[in-house]
Amino acid sequence: MRKRLFRVLIFIVLTVLAVITLSPVGFLVINSFKSQSEIVASPIALPTEWNSGYVLTAAEQINFFGSLAITFIITLLSVVLIVLASSLAGWMIARAKNRLASVMLYMFTAAMLIPFQAVMYPLLSLFEGVGLKNIPGLIIMYGGFGLSLSVFLYHGFVKSIPASIEEAALIDGAGMLKTFFSVVFPLMKSTTATVVILNALWIWNDYLLPFLVIGNAPARTLTLELYFAKMTSGQFGNPWELIFPAVFVSIIPIIIVFLILQKHIVRGISDGAVKG
Repeated sequence: MRKRLFRVLIFIVLTVLAVITLSPVGFLVINSFKSQSEIVASPIALPTEWNSGYVLTAAEQINFFGSLAITFIITLLSVVLIVLASSLAGWMIARAKNRLASVMLYMFTAAMLIPFQAVMYPLLSLFEGVGLKNIPGLIIMYGGFGLSLSVFLYHGFVKSIPASIEEAALIDGAGMLKTFFSVVFPLMKSTTATVVILNALWIWNDYLLPFLVIGNAPARTLTLELYFAKMTSGQFGNPWELIFPAVFVSIIPIIIVFLILQKHIVRGISDGAVKG
């Protein structure tokens, strides 16, 4: 009886927490199909008519498909760069039993504590000096900022892989890179999914770095399009009938990716936390 009451209590608590967590998304959805007057009059009420015209208009004003393509390319290339560099680095650091490897691990770990604002202006000045204040430079910046946590996760997981597996591949004639990509990397599936999700969510939703690097360039990310659409349409107040549906359509792709890969998050983080 006590166990049943405890389970019911846990269920009720989790349900309340789920409702609280999802309420902003619900608020966004219902206001994406309402007019400006309806939103101002009653922002929490359901729309009298579910008018998809506001969503289509917002998608057109933020150049949805063009900015979606730019955001997708930046996110994809940045995540690929992070995964390749951090997985190799985490593997080599875990396997190298020397002081240099320990120092490198400490450096990657310490880098997670350095706020972006501390290196923002020197970094931008450096990239502008070498002609990389553009989309390729933005991808390189994301790759650098995403390394620390990713290397930490990969390093923790590699320490749980028996080294004998790699030694057997080397004895069979496989080189270092072939051993890594054929033997080690496939075992990192859950950790890689975690690295992909964490970095993709951050890069997709990031506003500050694209604003500082590419600014008002013709090719802009979704977050920049949202900002400039608001700036051009909201001189006399907040255009809620544009803001809500624009934010709604901009988060749909990353929600889909998250739902597809979410089952790997907990397993990947726990795998990356393994201690040797």
